[in-house]
Amino acid sequence: MAKRTKKVGSAGRFQARYGVRARTRVRNVEIQQKAKHICPSCGHKRVKRAGTSIWQCKKCGIKFAGGAYIPKTEVGLNVEKILRGEVVPEPIMKEKVEGEKAEESGEEP
Repeated sequence: MAKRTKKVGSAGRFQARYGVRARTRVRNVEIQQKAKHICPSCGHKRVKRAGTSIWQCKKCGIKFAGGAYIPKTEVGLNVEKILRGEVVPEPIMKEKVEGEKAEESGEEP
């Protein structure tokens, strides 16, 4: 059987609707989502998406939460680095109110 969607892939089901950019984005997300990913537990490339943000390894059976479309997001990787102690988070400094600044410098507002 001939291949019907050479350029558009899985977004071919939308035909001429929704615009090129929207269909391209959907195609790129679905390619990432449906690919097999590496298991964080056993290391095999057998992780498939079980549901929204739920991923399961077909080899060892582990289920874990991840991103909606990929099992490990950039934010999740950064959090893991902070928990391992590789990166020290910067303290959040609250902005001083103008009245406090004036009091510290000895001026009146």
